Amino acid sequence: MSRETFDFELVVIGGGIVGSSAALALARAGRRVALVERDLCGSRSSGVNFGGVRRQGRPLCQLPLAQRAHGLWARLPELIGTDGEYQRSGHLKLARSEADMAALTRYFEQSQGFDLGLQLLDRDELQRRCPWLGPQVVGGSLCPEDGQANPRLVSPAFARAAARAGARVLERSPVESVTHDGSRFELQVLGGPRLRAPQLINCAGAWAGALAAQFGEPVPLESGHPAMAVTEPLPFTVPFSLGVEGGGIYGRQVARGNFVLGGGRGLGLDADRARSSSQALVQLLQQAVALLPGLASAHVIRTWSGTEGYLPDRQPVLGPSHRQPGLLHGFGFAGAGFQIGPAAGEVLAELACQGRSSTPIEAFDIGRFQGRAPTV
Repeated sequence: MSRETFDFELVVIGGGIVGSSAALALARAGRRVALVERDLCGSRSSGVNFGGVRRQGRPLCQLPLAQRAHGLWARLPELIGTDGEYQRSGHLKLARSEADMAALTRYFEQSQGFDLGLQLLDRDELQRRCPWLGPQVVGGSLCPEDGQANPRLVSPAFARAAARAGARVLERSPVESVTHDGSRFELQVLGGPRLRAPQLINCAGAWAGALAAQFGEPVPLESGHPAMAVTEPLPFTVPFSLGVEGGGIYGRQVARGNFVLGGGRGLGLDADRARSSSQALVQLLQQAVALLPGLASAHVIRTWSGTEGYLPDRQPVLGPSHRQPGLLHGFGFAGAGFQIGPAAGEVLAELACQGRSSTPIEAFDIGRFQGRAPTV
């Protein structure tokens, strides 16, 4: 068993898209940083999600972060060395009732200051542009520059880019213990080295709550397991990434013709494994056929799930600890962290290096769960 000790300026726990993006930004800023992942980087929720890269539909307080991320996605090959099958295909959010359409209209009005370029489409316009839709759809909202990407390619690529930039990346390295001696953190990797650093970034996803609680900041973080499925390749008909007002289903057709579908909740098998549930899949496929009648005879060739971290308000925790100097948090993205992940990582790097961020993050302060006012 290795008991070597290595000193860094920062250690990031969690090699998902947020933690890997933070490590990349820190390494490029010249910081000595280690990225520690219990499994393979990008293999957890960052690698098994739907692959939607959308700003539309996010809470307004997330839109500055989403806009920052939008700029980073445009430079993906420059940042991480691959395009990750990213394309600005457009994100079309569908209304299945007049109440849904009214909600899309309100969001259109409320988000006018964020330059999303939303287009409201009534039933006639939607049927003209999207004849593949089912009759239950009464309208929609299109964000032309939102899109989609392959999370299995993008998320690990951020970690590889961080390593190329000089970060020390440790995979299959569960953290056995974390302590603080008054001046720096010490992490013991199970069966591996000790890592010491004055700053620690908690990006451990659904497992981040235990670390926050250890340093006096318990949060009501719960695990969720999305139900996901993909069909056989079909003739390409759907150019947009799709969602529905009120949730329940989302889908996209990749260039090879397969439809990727998600919605509902799967089952957690243990702390590390999850799968889609038969009940969720039946409901998902029923909704899919109602929206897209062309899927009626499609064969599902694979189903899967993962483990995501959810907070009651469905907002992430992003920012400094109130209790432990040197500790930063970035977790709880509630299944919607893929698009904003690169920007969240940059924000964490800014906080670590400068003590502040150029992007407003007050709504994501961990103090909201301890009855404290947000950090300004």
